Amino acid sequence: MKIRKSLWKRITCAVLAVFFFTTAMPTTAKANYYWPESPGIVTPSAIVIEVNSGAVLYDKNSTEVNYPASITKIMTTMLALEYSDFDEIVTFSADAVFKNEGNTSHIARDLGEQMTMEQCLYAVMLESANECAYAVAEHIGQKLGGDYQTFVDLMNERAKELGCVNTHFANANGLPDPDHYTSARDMALIAAEAYKNEDFRIIIETRSYRIAPTNKHDEITPLNNHHAMISAYKTRKYLYEYCTGGKTGYTDASGSTLVSYAEKDGLSLVCVVMRTNTVDQYLETTALFDYCFQNFHAVLLAGSEADTTGDKMYKGIMGNQKGFVDLNEDAYVTLPIASSLSDVDLKLITKDLPANTLAQLQYTYGNHVVGLVGIVPSEADIEDNYFEYSKQREEEVNIIKIKPTAIFFFLLIAAGIGVLAFFGKRLYDNYYVIMHDVKVRKQRRSRFKPIQKKKRRRRRRDRMFK
Repeated sequence: MKIRKSLWKRITCAVLAVFFFTTAMPTTAKANYYWPESPGIVTPSAIVIEVNSGAVLYDKNSTEVNYPASITKIMTTMLALEYSDFDEIVTFSADAVFKNEGNTSHIARDLGEQMTMEQCLYAVMLESANECAYAVAEHIGQKLGGDYQTFVDLMNERAKELGCVNTHFANANGLPDPDHYTSARDMALIAAEAYKNEDFRIIIETRSYRIAPTNKHDEITPLNNHHAMISAYKTRKYLYEYCTGGKTGYTDASGSTLVSYAEKDGLSLVCVVMRTNTVDQYLETTALFDYCFQNFHAVLLAGSEADTTGDKMYKGIMGNQKGFVDLNEDAYVTLPIASSLSDVDLKLITKDLPANTLAQLQYTYGNHVVGLVGIVPSEADIEDNYFEYSKQREEEVNIIKIKPTAIFFFLLIAAGIGVLAFFGKRLYDNYYVIMHDVKVRKQRRSRFKPIQKKKRRRRRRDRMFK
């Protein structure tokens, strides 16, 4: 007997749906929802997302499609961190050097030059070095058994996994291309995911970095962070004390694009502005950050009236005390300061899910999504003598095999027990009737014994006189 893993997923989601909707949904009618009035900005397309809760705190035409320019390199760096190690050696090919020679964003690398992956990624994020982004993509593409285009395809696959719907990448550095586009919303999803990587956070918050001499350069190559909200490399007037880094971008086709991160009072924000100008991108990002920090707060779900991770959570079978699904214990929602969890609605999402996610808990405040918590499979083990997991793949899904012989013997034993139980019950119910019949038969036999003896004597006597 084969049971598809997707069936177990549906069963799990159904059980969770009943549990969550009966224990976590508020039962009282909601009051009027209050959402803080947002600042007016001239940037055509912008969004602010709280990284951990996924709450959208500000939105202006965020699904509008635009050219991203060099903020593309956030995706490039995130994938490089996922598919390589810092000490890997990257060799610069002719394509990496000469296809990017004519642009202004480079650090003048030479054909055959070798740098570590760490040095390349600092060059990509601090100096926006296009030849380094190309070399990194080419290196990983070859590592995966392909080429530069293999890495670009990986960028598009990853974007889809993150829920991007208005994005298509044609290169790894953001140079103008009609087939290279994204939206502020999609870019925020990518940027939020990248920010969860500790190495990425360390890179983007670095003000300066030095590349040691290489096989082609005898001198040290200095790198400086160009994001003016965290680095005073060019000016100090845009510095923002809560900024933790980001990435700049500019081409004639895209205008100025900017991704910025900031942290304060338990909130981690990512702001994306697109198709703006250099001055407005910093001033308006600062205004949006101030608006969010002044008007919103993080409310931890664990231990609250909306807690779904407490003792009532199903803990497994056969004595296994570890549940088969996990929730983030540090999960929280982001609400206006005057609001509380009693104002929040909860919905179970089972479609269009990120990779390796069974379901999502979506918390809403009015028409605003203020929290999104993933339900993922845990690492709980099932007893070996209960299920036998197959290592083979059938139609690209895992399957579980239950031995047919075990089922047959189980049914046979169950049937035998059922038959014995049936006749045992009949015997118990008719015990006194049976005993009465036995007694009556015994009395009848004893009553006719003298007659039977006389008959036997008569027959013996008759035989004697014959």
